[in-house]
Amino acid sequence: MTAFVPTRTDDSSHTPDEGRPHSPPPPGRRTALIPRIPRLPKPPRLPRIAGADLSASVAVFLIALPLSLGIALATGAPLQAGLVAAAVGGLVAGRLGGSPLQVSGPAAGLTVVTADLIQKYGWRTTCAITVLAGLVQVGLGFLRVARSALAVSPAIVHGMLAGIGITIAVAQLHIVLGGSPSSSVVDNLRALPAQLAHPQVAALSMSALTLSVLLAWPRVPGRVGQLLRTVPAALVAVAAATTTAALAALTLPKVDLPSWRSHALAGLPEGPVLGIVAAVLTTTLVCSVQSLLGAVAVDKLTARRPAQQGRSDLDRELLGQGAANIVSGTLGGLPVAGVAVRSSANVHAGAVSRNSTMLHGVWITVAALLLVPLLELIPLAALAALVMAVGIQMVSLHHIRTVTRHREVLVYAVTTLGVVVLGVLEGVTLGIAMAVGVALHRLTRTRITRSVGPDGVHHVRVRGQLTFLAVPRLTRALHLVPPGAEAVIELDGSFMDHAAYESLHDWQSAHTNRGGSVELTGRTGARLAEPRTRDDDGQTAHCHCRPWTPWRNHHCESPETPPPGGHRSGHQLASGISTFQRNTAPLVRGELARLAREGQQPSQLFLTCADSRLVTSMITSSGPGDLFVVRNVGNLVPPPGEESGDDSVAAAIEYAVEVLRVRSITVCGHSGCGAMQALMNTEPGGARTPLKRWLRHGLPSVERMTAEDRPWTRIAGRAPADATEQLCLTNVVQQLEHLRAHEAVARALEQGTLELHGMYFHVGEAQAYLLTEATSHDEEEGELFDRVAATALSDTQG
Repeated sequence: MTAFVPTRTDDSSHTPDEGRPHSPPPPGRRTALIPRIPRLPKPPRLPRIAGADLSASVAVFLIALPLSLGIALATGAPLQAGLVAAAVGGLVAGRLGGSPLQVSGPAAGLTVVTADLIQKYGWRTTCAITVLAGLVQVGLGFLRVARSALAVSPAIVHGMLAGIGITIAVAQLHIVLGGSPSSSVVDNLRALPAQLAHPQVAALSMSALTLSVLLAWPRVPGRVGQLLRTVPAALVAVAAATTTAALAALTLPKVDLPSWRSHALAGLPEGPVLGIVAAVLTTTLVCSVQSLLGAVAVDKLTARRPAQQGRSDLDRELLGQGAANIVSGTLGGLPVAGVAVRSSANVHAGAVSRNSTMLHGVWITVAALLLVPLLELIPLAALAALVMAVGIQMVSLHHIRTVTRHREVLVYAVTTLGVVVLGVLEGVTLGIAMAVGVALHRLTRTRITRSVGPDGVHHVRVRGQLTFLAVPRLTRALHLVPPGAEAVIELDGSFMDHAAYESLHDWQSAHTNRGGSVELTGRTGARLAEPRTRDDDGQTAHCHCRPWTPWRNHHCESPETPPPGGHRSGHQLASGISTFQRNTAPLVRGELARLAREGQQPSQLFLTCADSRLVTSMITSSGPGDLFVVRNVGNLVPPPGEESGDDSVAAAIEYAVEVLRVRSITVCGHSGCGAMQALMNTEPGGARTPLKRWLRHGLPSVERMTAEDRPWTRIAGRAPADATEQLCLTNVVQQLEHLRAHEAVARALEQGTLELHGMYFHVGEAQAYLLTEATSHDEEEGELFDRVAATALSDTQG
């Protein structure tokens, strides 16, 4: 009788249908008579959508719906075109783009461009231009030139957006007053006095109501305001105007959405070839630059998230935006670009993946098909007021202050005026020409001065770029230095060409051969033929250079003999101050002068130990005005009511939170902390010295560490190296609890305006760790300090 041997199957096995040859059966084993039954393919799993993505998509949808209608109204396009662009931007750009959290759709920055195209070529040709612009974007994405587009000066980009914003605001002001705008900003300004003299009261009242709600809604104070702000201000403003107009039975123009059967799709482009090419290039430029800068801005917003996986893929983002414009133009929609308002709302609402962006496109589609009767109740004046507010916000005072500080206000002003008077492409071209002119002016404008100090040292100062154009003035100043004199050449610039280098090198060699000395300092870091200093034994002397000296291009000074009396520390202090005045002060004087005028506005309170090895500005890459620093022995925060005559820490906390309005407080401990070692080794009793009285605020940390029912704090997934390191880590966690007990901190935390962070710095490893929430649920659960990885710098938007 034949034995039946069952055939083994598991999830990893392959069926015979897959074409893989069977291996022969083992010796002595009979082949099964029952054939292997092929497994049926498993049904595809539906993608899991996080709850955060679902809630964020609803928030973005509520903002995008009225804005899309308003932008379509401002361009003169069919109102359905705004809904088509919003849906396509969410579904296509959201799925294919390289910035998962950026929301795309009809953008205010494209309003002027699109309105001009519709005025010149009609709607169907405008859709065709959108398709062609999308094809160009896809081509640029395949050429991988996206990052080079960010080389455009921020002053030009901000000026372009400001010019577009002014154009939008002036045009929509006519609709707010109940009139109709012209295609030209100049014509709109000329007609404005007559429009102001005869406004339509109904339209003006609805616009005023919309603007009032827009301004007041985000400013509602307290817990009620925090709850209300979960609903977007744009939606509330339009809903309030719509409800008021319906209840009051006001007669005024409202949204008119014709049947989708009559919706116009793209047609063949009609018009002069050069005009069509210019229109395609303009649309491509504005769409691409705005989308790429928006992706960089989203990277900034998500940079501090623990789960952030890296920067956006800008080339893929350009491909996604191009595909969205192709689909949107084909379906009769507006041009698509990344939108800052919706993207920031998406991030702040807690979105974690591209599902949020895509879902918002789904909600837009559902609304466009099912909510038409409700949308047709919206007054056009309310949408115009909403878009006018967006246009005004595009003229950013922060951008104006930034370009002024960087001495690029002329580029900004020329670009803005060019966009307003001539058009977007013409204005950007003028801005680029002005930026090139300013750069050439800076390159050729070099200031060279010579002076003699009280000690007889001749100082030659060079301010600006040292090129061949400045060589005659440089040699004239150098030849005024007497032979054999001591000279200091201060170079305050970032560039020196070969002609200037040769001239300076030849003069230095000749001056040194005549018995003189030359010291070169400055930002170029050039030290030409710098002689080595030798000690009495003929050995090369070591220089007193700090480890960070190479970063700052400070001059490396040789050891000097202490002054009589042996006051070495005072001499080092004076020497260090002198080096600061010579090398660093000229670089930071402008920024410190600004801070002196405007006052300090730090965003963080940084509370750390007084240990000399912790250089806060170095490990946080911060500068003047960035950190409000409190240092004490052991980075301790006395609980309220236990200061015992020392209110310094509590006063600093209150001042930082209540007056400076800092947004975060960081408690930073470090390895090898002497205060923690003292706590470990202190015996009960003994003399109550000031140090012991102060360290008693660290005793709760010792109790927390030695508690039997509390797991130990971990560092980057490992156990602490020893008990001292364990106490250093635990102390950070404990001091954060003390912070929460302070009234000002507790109030700010409740209002959501303050964050607390724990940090640990390992001195020997030069490695920082940040306190995170534990994610495991095993017996080792406890606080975890995660390593801060070294990542590449993100591109920034000015």
